Amino acid sequence: MTSNIEQRYRFSEAPIWDIQRQYYEEQGTKAWKNNQVPQYITSNPMIAATYAEVLFGFLQDRANKGESEPIIIVELGAGAGRFAYHVLHELCQLREYASIALPSFRYVMTDLAMNNVLAWQQHPALQAFIAEGLLDFAQYDAVQDTELHLVVSGTTIREKELQQPLVIIANYFFDSIPQELLYVGGGNIYETDVHVQGLQHSESAKPSGSLKNIQLRYEHRRASEYEQPTYPYRDVIALYREQLEDSHILFPAAGLTCLERLNRLSQSGFVLISADKGDHLLEQWRFAEPPELILHGGSFSLTANYHAIQYFFEQKGALALFPPHHYKNINVGCIFHVDAPMDYVHSRLSYRRCIERFGPDDFFNIKVWVDRHIKSMGMQELLSFWRLGGYDAEFFIQSLKQISHLLPDAADDEYEDLWMGIQKMWSSYYIMEQRYDLALDVGLILFEMGMYEQSKRFLEISVQEDQDEIISTVYYCLALCCFELEIEDDAWMYVRKLLEVEPDHEEALALMSQFESNS
Repeated sequence: MTSNIEQRYRFSEAPIWDIQRQYYEEQGTKAWKNNQVPQYITSNPMIAATYAEVLFGFLQDRANKGESEPIIIVELGAGAGRFAYHVLHELCQLREYASIALPSFRYVMTDLAMNNVLAWQQHPALQAFIAEGLLDFAQYDAVQDTELHLVVSGTTIREKELQQPLVIIANYFFDSIPQELLYVGGGNIYETDVHVQGLQHSESAKPSGSLKNIQLRYEHRRASEYEQPTYPYRDVIALYREQLEDSHILFPAAGLTCLERLNRLSQSGFVLISADKGDHLLEQWRFAEPPELILHGGSFSLTANYHAIQYFFEQKGALALFPPHHYKNINVGCIFHVDAPMDYVHSRLSYRRCIERFGPDDFFNIKVWVDRHIKSMGMQELLSFWRLGGYDAEFFIQSLKQISHLLPDAADDEYEDLWMGIQKMWSSYYIMEQRYDLALDVGLILFEMGMYEQSKRFLEISVQEDQDEIISTVYYCLALCCFELEIEDDAWMYVRKLLEVEPDHEEALALMSQFESNS
């Protein structure tokens, strides 16, 4: 039943975090089905290629230092796995293209939900990376775990075992784990407790169910413990007391302690690459109002406090890279908590080139505009944006109608570029929980292009993958492809299959009548 009684909690201990945790553990990769939890902005091929460039720069920097020990790359909250796949796909291509001596690496996908780990192990797109020893998995609770237990190799990474700096990837991570909510006023620090109304209570008396019925009300409580010398992040708090007034601060104590625990796994520090809806500029927290939960299915997100993370590690000698301009949808930063961070020239140049000058946030902003104007775009504009986005399948699917509309007037070189893009897209396609018949769309567009051999290949993939929902158009197109390719036995087989599905199909009946009259 739903209770109308308000209950007061410390913000980081409010039941909203337990509800979110339960949601991800129960749903597994299904949490990203139908885009319930947003994934495109941090999982598309463009952002993955951006990270791969920075990672490749880091591998070069470590090679220049004469280091050859393996490098561990840990992704926190890897979710559906699409981002990791695209990063590995691009990073391997960069490695092969450059053909230079680099340290070996292993990418470790982690998540709180064991269901996700099990799903990744079985995903067909990841098997080649597993077989090559480039990919491993671990269940990891960012709030409390101190070690990484790798499920493929069976090894455990413990404190100080790594020689190379640990590389940490954290996308949509810091905004989704417990945060403290502080209030700065009159030079003092207050905790902002939250009164929660609308919780559902099960027989076990544990809060459960949907977040959409929950209402939050905030109340300040003096919290001098944050100002004491014993508080580990006192310097950050002191800055807020000095610089801010009448401001609510989401403080990432759990995120900071997580990074400190991961830091202890290596003798050489860490490099963090992170993308989030998060502010690194102190001015963005000035006069900030209490946060509102942004709901995503059964989960929620808040704003990440990159400023606190940046300031804390800069005080320890780290180098933090964030864009000098304001972000719109997603902020991408990089923190080098290593000895002599300015020596990481290739990494820093990659960040400047691929994030600061034009990065994932810029790309997504443009894509939002493109999505609204696809119907007015020409073939060259569509192809150009498709290339910019790394031949992303989602954009191809979105623009199919316009591509089909433009095909009759397309030039030969546009046909060639479209076919080349289809091949690149297909070679890096990652199937999500919500299956989409990309092979069908590719096969039909190739049929329109008169590329019958290629169309036949993709349409047959579509038929093999989904025997229960084959549409009659597929069999008809397959039959015509076979006729064009002079494979008549197969052509008549598909005509018969078409008539089994749709006995009144006029074109198929006409073909069969012609066949019988010629027999």
